[in-house]
Amino acid sequence: QVQLVESGGGLVQAGGSLRLSCDVSGRTFTWYVMGWFRQAPGKEREFVAAISPSGDSTEYADSVKDRFTISRDNAKGTVYLYMNTLRPEDTAVYYCAAQRVLSGPPVPRVGYEYWGQGTQVAVSS
Repeated sequence: QVQLVESGGGLVQAGGSLRLSCDVSGRTFTWYVMGWFRQAPGKEREFVAAISPSGDSTEYADSVKDRFTISRDNAKGTVYLYMNTLRPEDTAVYYCAAQRVLSGPPVPRVGYEYWGQGTQVAVSS
């Protein structure tokens, strides 16, 4: 099946930036829509961003719109999340996710079937 491995998390001060990476292996990368989710302590996992298989469509949660950017390099099998102007409320474990999209929305916010192990992001005030 699909294997997802995140990297790039760390500790950053408010207003700073981080780039998360997700390496995908096991199946044809271009078959999948890719997403980023996060889970803060004591809270449910929430959608952050997603990108279509071709990279021509993206979706963002309102809380990160205009601050985060998702992109993908299909030749490398990698999806990125560029996080700018980080806030303490962005502190969470960030997860990479994937799903096959055969119909419906090109960049869904639900229905992801493969998940990475997560990478921790901590934003200090």
